[in-house]
Amino acid sequence: MRQKGHRHGRTVSPCAGCKLLRRKCVKDCVFAPYFPSKEPYKFAIVHKIFGASNVNKMLQELSENQRGDAVNSMVYEANARVQDPVYGCVGTISSLQRQLEALQTQLAFAQAELIQIRTLCRIDTKPSPYTTSTVTFPTNKDFSSEVDMAFAYEDGSGDSLWSC
Repeated sequence: MRQKGHRHGRTVSPCAGCKLLRRKCVKDCVFAPYFPSKEPYKFAIVHKIFGASNVNKMLQELSENQRGDAVNSMVYEANARVQDPVYGCVGTISSLQRQLEALQTQLAFAQAELIQIRTLCRIDTKPSPYTTSTVTFPTNKDFSSEVDMAFAYEDGSGDSLWSC
């Protein structure tokens, strides 16, 4: 169904809105810039949820530079309403907020675990004050006598820290 359009003197097809409503697409059609004939599903879903008359009223109340965003919002909201007839966009937003909260909780746990691991690694890698210490054993080779069986633990300075 092609008609001679008013747009640049070429033959053009009516916009998706006029095509669905089975009316002639006029030069100043409010739907034409936002519902092209190549995307009929956009107008069909918006019309199903909001109605063509309401969409027309909404678009005419807005300035031309706001209409594109309004149409994108209506298409999104209509799709959301089809998927979730009870909550629509609110259901989607609530679901995304719950996911965000769950991910933030997971992130907080992962960060806390990372801090704990780093703290443990620092404790494990810090040199102990006894790392340079030596254990000295008695030089007495006669292990049958218990008299000289004492050994001392030294910290490297020659001072005995404890002995058994």
